[in-house]
Amino acid sequence: MTAFLNALGGKLAERWFALLAVPGLVYLVALATAVTLGRRHWRDTGRLRERLDALAAAPGAHSAGVLAVCAVAVLAGAALTGTGVQAMGALVERVWLTAPRGPVTRWLTERRSRGWRAADDAYRTALVAAGRARLSGAADADGLVAEAEARYARRNRIGLVAPRHPFWTGDRVTTPDRRVWRAYRLDLTAAWPHLWLLAPDSTRAELGTSRTALTAAARLTAWGVAYLLLALWWWPAALVGAATLATGAVRGRTAAASFAELAEALVDLQGADLARALGLECEGRLTPDTGEELTRLLSKPD
Repeated sequence: MTAFLNALGGKLAERWFALLAVPGLVYLVALATAVTLGRRHWRDTGRLRERLDALAAAPGAHSAGVLAVCAVAVLAGAALTGTGVQAMGALVERVWLTAPRGPVTRWLTERRSRGWRAADDAYRTALVAAGRARLSGAADADGLVAEAEARYARRNRIGLVAPRHPFWTGDRVTTPDRRVWRAYRLDLTAAWPHLWLLAPDSTRAELGTSRTALTAAARLTAWGVAYLLLALWWWPAALVGAATLATGAVRGRTAAASFAELAEALVDLQGADLARALGLECEGRLTPDTGEELTRLLSKPD
């Protein structure tokens, strides 16, 4: 038991150091650099070196006690900074997944919905044209098919289904609910805990990894915002902030897509097993009739 607790404590310390202390220390260094150099002396390394020499020559710099207190203070400041940015990351994640509740988010949702409908109309028009060209044996049939495929991909880049959220990430994470209902008449929200319990450990690990990746991407985006704030004093921080912000956004989209695909795959692979586990007859794959019956059973109506 002692060995287990020691190992657990070591892992927690490593995780704390990686998630909070190290990024916080780097940010504090960037903050000190920004405050020291400012806008007018943004590349004056001599000014920075003079400041470091002055700190090294201070009387307290030769006292072990003072150095220990400063080290603890810096680590505490780094941890507090990391904790603050982690909280900001949770806010970023919540914004990514938010539903339209105010005028701004409703406008963004409607804007994305209009773009999707226009892309969907263009795709269906191109699909009809390609089908007619194929049936008539037109010489440009292959080109029209390629055009229809390109328009299909363009529509899917906006969303696999009509948008209902102001941001792409929120729609992608909730898309499995609608696609599973359309394919199987199964309420994924009601079925998810049961599917999770039936899933093998490897599947749950993959789902957990993709969900954690989304949270990590939101946290990275929050770090990008924090570095952009430093640009108010030292403009080179804007380069770091913009790169970090872009990386976090791309990783967030990738993680959201991965989680949604795995959620749909879980239903495809375990949906029939769930029906049989609850005593329903299900030969082969899950059908809409069985999915509807399963939804009624799981929703527990009065």
